[in-house]
Amino acid sequence: MKAIFILLDSMNRNYLPIYGNDWVKTPNIERLAEKGVVFDNHWIGSAPCMPARRDILTGRLNFLERGWGAIEPMDTPFPRLLRKAGIRSHMETDHYHYFHVGGENYHTQFDTYAFHRGQENDAWQSRTSKPEEPEHFGIWSAQYEMNRDKFKTSAEFSTPKTFNGAVEWMKNNEGAEDYVLWIEGFDPHEPFDCALEYLEMYNDQWDGPRNHWTSYNWTDEYSPEALQHLRNQYAGTLTQADEYLGRLFDEMERQGTFDDALIILTTDHGHLIGEHGASGKNRWQVWNELGNIPFVAKLPGNQHAGERRDQLTQNIDVMPTLMDFFDIDYDHPIHGETLKGVLENNDPVNRQAAIYGWFGMPVNVTDGRYTYFRAAERKDNDPLLAHYQIPTTYNHHDVLPAFFQNPEIGQFLPWTEQLIFRCNWNYMKRWSTVEKSQLYNIESDPGQENDIAGTEIEKKYIELLKETMKKYDAPPSQYERLGLGPA
Repeated sequence: MKAIFILLDSMNRNYLPIYGNDWVKTPNIERLAEKGVVFDNHWIGSAPCMPARRDILTGRLNFLERGWGAIEPMDTPFPRLLRKAGIRSHMETDHYHYFHVGGENYHTQFDTYAFHRGQENDAWQSRTSKPEEPEHFGIWSAQYEMNRDKFKTSAEFSTPKTFNGAVEWMKNNEGAEDYVLWIEGFDPHEPFDCALEYLEMYNDQWDGPRNHWTSYNWTDEYSPEALQHLRNQYAGTLTQADEYLGRLFDEMERQGTFDDALIILTTDHGHLIGEHGASGKNRWQVWNELGNIPFVAKLPGNQHAGERRDQLTQNIDVMPTLMDFFDIDYDHPIHGETLKGVLENNDPVNRQAAIYGWFGMPVNVTDGRYTYFRAAERKDNDPLLAHYQIPTTYNHHDVLPAFFQNPEIGQFLPWTEQLIFRCNWNYMKRWSTVEKSQLYNIESDPGQENDIAGTEIEKKYIELLKETMKKYDAPPSQYERLGLGPA
């Protein structure tokens, strides 16, 4: 059994032709979909980057318990289960967060790994004097300005190097059986940057200041031309990644392994480029552009090629699906469920609702017909408790002092007998952008423009949220924070 897992970061599915887009070029994602099964009702669990990866590796939701941080000692990531079963795993990645504070213990789960440098704020290129900041829209980074100086041709960009590394790994392991190859491209995550030929595919006319990195703000600052340039840059970055994805598929075709392998392609979350008048992620309600994500799975033998599935699925299902295909048993509790029967027989799932979001932000639930965003009841966002064994979070260099401000220790999580620290994350107030709960009928209102919170139907989704939070082991403090009554 050979399994290839491919994650392209921050893919907004509305930019993919397999979900109806008519102007972005991704022929190799389409190539995979023609041989595979496309999921229409697939959702994130936790976001952003590292919480999503903890979900995928462990099959458990992260965001109800803590924010960005390490793989914890209490976790059982699937590469560890593979190793016990004698199955090798290898990672090719340019996702630099694995190698900064807040990304501890992820890449080391794999038997081997390769890291391709240079994305975003990766501390790669060094100068004693920072480059001069140019006129620009959105975000500009001195570190990335130094990094991107090394990208002269498309093959020198980090995500193409990641796929080329995967091709080389395939060549070095030609004829091998029983492995998982994890390929993770940071593109099309911001900054949206690609070789010029990919931007030219979209007839880009922009001649203004630097504009390849969305601010995390409302898009009032952008003219229609500036916003279209951002979208063109995103599309070009996605197309560049797609071309090098195709080179991987070409090598698999040469070896005769493309048809035999299980191949999964997905993302961690989407990205806003003007949708809902906003840009970026993290600060907003988890509209479908962020939460309803692409998922394609190609079965061995290309079974059910070209079919689609509408079962309610999430990224926490990746781990149990891989374990099922490799026939590996495990006895620890998870939140995901295997999709093997969904893929092979179009079986229903047990899930009645999917729950998803960012730590400390609204907790969101969908049954595939409606989406409900439940905001914190109080402006101070209390009580917001982080649960952890390793005190680390997104900060690149330092651990936040909040982890050490009056922490408690005890058996605070019902799914593990291990002792856990918890502390009050009271520095994180409720964002003004998410201060109200919202409810949408996404069947009749897919753009989520008509908020129907406050109507009678909200009561149904409050109860659905509470029931689903219980199934997903939500700490009692989350019920209180959201004004849902006792756990």
